[in-house]
Amino acid sequence: QVQLVESGGGLVQAGDSLKLSCAASGGTFSSYAMGWFRQAPGKGREFVGAINWTGDRTYYGDSVKARFTISRDNAKNTVYLQINNLKPEDAAVYYCAADLIYSTAQAMATMAEHYQYWGQGTQVTVSS
Repeated sequence: QVQLVESGGGLVQAGDSLKLSCAASGGTFSSYAMGWFRQAPGKGREFVGAINWTGDRTYYGDSVKARFTISRDNAKNTVYLQINNLKPEDAAVYYCAADLIYSTAQAMATMAEHYQYWGQGTQVTVSS
């Protein structure tokens, strides 16, 4: 059983940067793709981006390109989400998720239902 724990969220000001972490345990971290999603109040879960198991390929949702960067450290069983130039519309609960089935080395899953394991989420609040 894969367990995921996010951390690093908090209250920040617009224009600030933030780095979220997601620590994994159970399973073999280096064998599954990792995704980040976010959910704002009253909205559905939005795909932020994903990284393949080796960490050499990433893919981002259109709304976050250029400001968000995903990376992973397989030695530490951790995936990261760097967010730069935060905007009020970035405020949401951010979730990391693991996919062992649908992603390939070249194409990561982008749909929430294609991820089998989820963290509890970390809240990001942005003040303007």
